[in-house]
Amino acid sequence: MVFRKDTSGAVKSFDSASMTHQTGSLQGHLLVAHPQIDDGRFARAVIVMCQHDDKSAMGVVINHRAARMNLGKLYATLDIGAPRFCADQPVHIGGPVESNRGFVLHSQDHMLPASLPVTHEIGLTSSIEILRDITNGTGPTHSIVSLGCAGWHAGQLEDELAANVWLSMPATSDLVFRDDTSDIWKDAYRLLGVDPVHFVSDTGSA
Repeated sequence: MVFRKDTSGAVKSFDSASMTHQTGSLQGHLLVAHPQIDDGRFARAVIVMCQHDDKSAMGVVINHRAARMNLGKLYATLDIGAPRFCADQPVHIGGPVESNRGFVLHSQDHMLPASLPVTHEIGLTSSIEILRDITNGTGPTHSIVSLGCAGWHAGQLEDELAANVWLSMPATSDLVFRDDTSDIWKDAYRLLGVDPVHFVSDTGSA
């Protein structure tokens, strides 16, 4: 499991230029999984889109918790001592891409030099310093620590959207950083005004 140990190049695969908003970009939106996705990695997933342009897309699943993993156990795995605070904070499975790499979505009240803005409220950081700040009690007010992310190559996400694999809606801090993310998928559909029970089986996999 790898969190970058420098703050000069966090999230190096996605440079700041590609993080700018563009026409049609879903950066700063949530992807909400179709009810009948048969890929267990994305079943009922809600994904914060951190980057989306004509070359690639990247996001982090925020409602799939890692089994029997929290920050205390992550610290032990990384062999970086013991956290002073937040040892019980859950760790999430952010997606199947770069599954050994850490990503932290967090409120923008604590941005590091290498942090990248996702929305005007939400930032993304992958340096180990953000973990230390969280567990020292000096970090952001809200955070979601994840291992891995979701990624799409050019045109792949657009094809999935056309096939109704995902619904999209703007990401808000209140929805993303709620205390319990277990019901966020249902609540996202409620906010969209859609009843997932009424979906026709017209899609199969992400």
